[in-house]
Amino acid sequence: MSGRTSNSETTSNGDVSRRRPWIAVALTIALPGLGHVYLRRFKRAVLWLVLYVASTTFLLSDETMPDSLSVEAIRSAGEAIPIEVTILIISISALCLLDAYMLAREINDRARRASGEAPAHCPNCGEELDADLNFCHWCTARLDSEE
Repeated sequence: MSGRTSNSETTSNGDVSRRRPWIAVALTIALPGLGHVYLRRFKRAVLWLVLYVASTTFLLSDETMPDSLSVEAIRSAGEAIPIEVTILIISISALCLLDAYMLAREINDRARRASGEAPAHCPNCGEELDADLNFCHWCTARLDSEE
């Protein structure tokens, strides 16, 4: 056995834990890199956070920083930020968000293939079901107990 750890954790009963992509997305919206921490990809999280902080620090000048914490000072400082800088910072955040979502999906797919189980699908809308719920979280259709 190698010293490398797997991408998914195993619970005490042997089940492979799944990562919810939307939790990773929500955490990434709060702070780029935080979704990667949830996914236990710490090096990637640090890289995204450093890229975000470095680009924000180097691209924003001292003139765009508010002098005080008044609403007017913050609004005028926001208006002083060039549109190119705004687009770049939003792009970095969006790429980080997309990376966290795709990574969570990939981790779940690998865990599913490793466990050999086929995902259950909703008979109403056809989307993949969450085994912990007794309804489809996509279309809210109630599921029978045998599904």
